[in-house]
Amino acid sequence: MRYMVPRQTEDRFSQLRRGTLEYCVLAILRMKERYGFELVKELSSVDGMVTTEGTIYPLLTRLRKDGLVTSDWKESTKGPPRRYYRITPKGGRALAAFADEWKRFSASVDQLMEGETRP
Repeated sequence: MRYMVPRQTEDRFSQLRRGTLEYCVLAILRMKERYGFELVKELSSVDGMVTTEGTIYPLLTRLRKDGLVTSDWKESTKGPPRRYYRITPKGGRALAAFADEWKRFSASVDQLMEGETRP
């Protein structure tokens, strides 16, 4: 059961998710190439990461333009051709940098949330 949070707080949580979504996509693509809807399904299977095609496709376009992913079309046995995305070396470096910063940042937030600050 989901607890109630004020609308303003929910908007902030949404901003936090949006800010990390591209790195979550890169992390998934690090494992193997995927097509867009496959990414939507995988992200939606993780608690708190619900996303839609309307969010993921513009993000994939931006990642492609930034050189963090590449894509190509492949025939599908279940319908029209699909565009498959894979992480580039530049995307791998961006993901590694984010992972390092995320560890530091989340540890700091955890420390503050647990009241372990130093005067």
